[in-house]
Amino acid sequence: MSVFQGSAVATITPFNEKGIDFPAFSGLIKRQLEGKTDAIVVCGTTGEASTMSSEEKREAIAFVVKEVAGKVPVIAGTGGNNTANVIKDSVMAQELGASALLIVTPYYNKATQAGLVAHFNAVADAVSIPIIVYNVPSRTGLNVLPETMKKMMEHKNIVGIKEASGNIEQIANLAALCPDCDIYSGNDDHVLPLLALGGKGVISTIANIIPQDMHDLCAAWFAGDINEARRLQFKVLPVWKAAFCEVNPIPVKTMASMLGLCNGTLRLPMCPPSETSREFIKKTLSEYGLL
Repeated sequence: MSVFQGSAVATITPFNEKGIDFPAFSGLIKRQLEGKTDAIVVCGTTGEASTMSSEEKREAIAFVVKEVAGKVPVIAGTGGNNTANVIKDSVMAQELGASALLIVTPYYNKATQAGLVAHFNAVADAVSIPIIVYNVPSRTGLNVLPETMKKMMEHKNIVGIKEASGNIEQIANLAALCPDCDIYSGNDDHVLPLLALGGKGVISTIANIIPQDMHDLCAAWFAGDINEARRLQFKVLPVWKAAFCEVNPIPVKTMASMLGLCNGTLRLPMCPPSETSREFIKKTLSEYGLL
C-alpha cells in the first residue's frame, strides 16, 4: 500500500528569533489540511532541515504529528550523509509517530551505487515504517540509477522514490524496471509526465502556496480527467517559475511572507531574494489572484 497518493507538501518551517514559530506553523498546517493536501513532509529541503538542530527537528516532527492528528500521513525528512545519524533520526521520527520517512541520498561524501544500497538498507533495517528515497542530483551530486533502486526495493521497508533528477528518460526506465516502486515527482513542473508514467503524485514545494490546485491536479488525473489535469499543470507553471527564480526555499518562503502566513525568516546560508526577484514573485502572486 502506498504511503499516499496525490499531492504532499514539503512544508516550510517558520522561524522567529527564538527558534520555530509554532503559532505560524499551526496556521500553515491548518491551511494545508483545508486545501486537501494528501500528505505533509516535515524537515525536508524546503523546511531548511539542514539548518535545524536535532532538538528543533524533534520538536517540528512532534508538532506536525500532533497538529495533523491522523488526518493525512506525516512524512519526516531524516536524510543526511552520516548513516549512523540518519538511523538515529529515523528511529526518533518513528517513535514520534511519523507515518513514513523521506531520506535524501548522502551528499558531499557521496557514495557508490553499492554504498547507496548499503546505506538505505542499514536505515531500513532499523525502522518498521516505509522509506521514500529522495533523488535530487542537483543538490547532492549523486544520482540513484534505476538498477540501484531495483536493488533497494528488495527491502520491504523501501517503497518509493521522490524523483527530482529532471531526467524523464531515466524516470521512464525506472518505472519500467521497478513496477512496484511508488514514484513521486520532486519537480512541480513534471507532475503530469510522472503521473502518465504510473507515478503516485508529487512532493511539492508550491503546494505551500497553492495546496488546493496541486491536490486537484493529481485528483483529476486519478479520476481520469486528463484535460483538467493538463489545464491545472499549465495553470501552476507561473507559480513554479517564481518559486524557483532563486534557490529553494528562498522564493517560496518569500511568497508565504507576502501572503501573511509567516514572517519569512530564512536561516543562513539562505538569504532574502534580490529586489528583482521580489518584484517578480509579487507580480506572479498578484496575477494568480493570491494578492
